[in-house]
Amino acid sequence: MPNKEMLLIPGPTPVVDEIYAALSSETYAHTDPRFVKIFKNSLELTKKLFNTEGEVFVISGSGTLAMEIALINTVAPGEKLLVISHGYFGDRFIPLAKAFGIQVETLQAEWGQHIKKELVEEKLAEGGFKAVTVTHVDTSTGVMAHLEDLVPVVKKAGALFILDGVCAAAATEEDMQKTYGHPDYKLDVVLTGSQKAIGVPPGLAILAFGPKALAAREAMPSVLGYYTDIKNWVSIMNDPGKYYATPPVNMIYAFNKGMEIVMAEGLTTRYRRHHALGRAVRAGLGVYGMKPLASEEVAAPTLSCILYPEGVNDAEFRSRLAAKGMVIAGSLASLAGKAFRIGHMGNVTEEMFVKAIELVGETLKEMGTDANIGEAVDKFKEIYHSA
Repeated sequence: MPNKEMLLIPGPTPVVDEIYAALSSETYAHTDPRFVKIFKNSLELTKKLFNTEGEVFVISGSGTLAMEIALINTVAPGEKLLVISHGYFGDRFIPLAKAFGIQVETLQAEWGQHIKKELVEEKLAEGGFKAVTVTHVDTSTGVMAHLEDLVPVVKKAGALFILDGVCAAAATEEDMQKTYGHPDYKLDVVLTGSQKAIGVPPGLAILAFGPKALAAREAMPSVLGYYTDIKNWVSIMNDPGKYYATPPVNMIYAFNKGMEIVMAEGLTTRYRRHHALGRAVRAGLGVYGMKPLASEEVAAPTLSCILYPEGVNDAEFRSRLAAKGMVIAGSLASLAGKAFRIGHMGNVTEEMFVKAIELVGETLKEMGTDANIGEAVDKFKEIYHSA
């Protein structure tokens, strides 16, 4: 099932034929030993991805569901949560927490910037925070949080560190065994979805809970959820042959194949490829006078938010690109109409982005803007191969 378009939005990402083939396989019963074997393998690979000594959960749902699961199983109603936000999707934790009676305080960065650790230290010094949420890569701004700065500050204050890895997992390191300056300073929860850097269609909420997060759930007499209570899922994740709620059988096939592709490439190689690709795409588009919202110091390896040169109409630009078979995303909130977002993650290739940069240049020319396509492609290749 070849892709008819280059879907270069910040997710879903292009799906390769091997994953389509797995997705379209015959649907087994959810307790069939053949399916159970596939599900078990996907869970083992998920543990390898996050290098966790805790538990992983792969459940039918979206990244937003994963965010909800992470919150209600670690922070009780009335307890304090600090949200560190680098954009629209960091802000999503605010209404989520409020819906469950959690006290929320927020540090919000100017779009394109990131929160300095000194501000986090100052806020946490007020005391009483049960957990802190950080969006590793915010899909609205293309900003990546600096875990090396933030994890030690949060853990020193005694709070749980909840990492939203929706637009980062399988593209940059999210190692739950990694220590950040102290043996106890580790990530406690990492959450993601299936449709971004893992390269599988949308449909799965994926989480990893470390020992301290699991202990937090054990200390809570109950949570405000049933489907979302991880205590109802632990036995299933340890033995997928058991029944709790019917798993999305064909999505698990696809996820298992996607994770096999991730591991076959190798995590170090895959991370290096994504970081090189992000820099190269931004450099190539820069030749056209297109500037990223985020500086390279904080720019993400998975997507970029790109500001238009003066005089380029957003709707017309994206419509013309779509007619050529290349789909990108508009920007959100105050940036709507002023920028576009381009994803460069998952099982994408160098050749795909050479073509993408050519199509952007052709479209700019059609709209009356100068564009040196050859120079842009050369700059992309130079940066990509120098990594």
